[in-house]
Amino acid sequence: MSLLLLDTASLYFRAFYGVPDTLSSPRGEPVNAIRGLLDTIAFLVTEHRPTRLVACWDDDWRPAWRVELIPSYKAHRVEALGAGPNGGDVEVVPEGLVPQVPVIASVLEALGIARVGCPGYEADDVIGTLVARETARGDVAEPVSIMTGDRDLFQLVDDAHQVRVLYPARGVRDPDVVDQARLADKYGVPTGAAYADMAVLRGDPSDGLPGVAGIGEKTAAGLLARFGTLAGVLAARDSGFGLTLAQQRRLTEGAAYLEVAPRVVQVARDAPLPDLDDALPRAAAFPEALDALTDRWGLRSTVSRVLAALAG
Repeated sequence: MSLLLLDTASLYFRAFYGVPDTLSSPRGEPVNAIRGLLDTIAFLVTEHRPTRLVACWDDDWRPAWRVELIPSYKAHRVEALGAGPNGGDVEVVPEGLVPQVPVIASVLEALGIARVGCPGYEADDVIGTLVARETARGDVAEPVSIMTGDRDLFQLVDDAHQVRVLYPARGVRDPDVVDQARLADKYGVPTGAAYADMAVLRGDPSDGLPGVAGIGEKTAAGLLARFGTLAGVLAARDSGFGLTLAQQRRLTEGAAYLEVAPRVVQVARDAPLPDLDDALPRAAAFPEALDALTDRWGLRSTVSRVLAALAG
């Protein structure tokens, strides 16, 4: 028994850029992201044999509460046109990908694969909440694997609760299996929680997080090794004990950022998600709808691979 959580947007963006855009529907529309994501699901189900599967969705890719804390958060990915139809920012998305996303949602529904998002929260927060719910089950909790191209989710790695990340550094068919040993070897931090603390100190330009000026990944890991947690590092800053003058100065100058950054970097564990049936389907939930989508978008071979994987 095991639970597989998909960071769906991460995977369909990866498919869009990794699968040739010459793949098209009978009407000539691009379907590379659709087919790439479905092939990824077929492979993951065949290779890992989960008994439960959830496609986690970005209902809000740039939540206002994160932007309020750090205005630069993902600001470089905001469309110049401004606010979207629901008042939120418009994310820069390749033109050829935009019409494929609702098709992906429809195909997942027809297959019977659970898909869940939450207004005001990112897919990372959905994943964090589902992990928290699973680990709270105690002795009846099942192993959890998270498939994502986003290193932010390394903070959820937890050997004691059998939570690991599958990170497609070399592709989805040969992902890095990120557990605590991998975190220690690659980043010099012992736990997922320590990875989050390191990420706060280091920052992440790809997400518009400045970090503490002059403190990179190795320095951050070294500080955490010495003081245990971000709270320990800040206590050392305030006491003046155990830091170089330069480190103390940099941490002091970054005080305003450090006060709010943990809430931005750490994924939510309490998003108000509905209850959902995440059992892996053995056959299509809505075969007629699936047939119609398959014919409309030219997905016969791809959908057949997914159905064969589900039948297992």
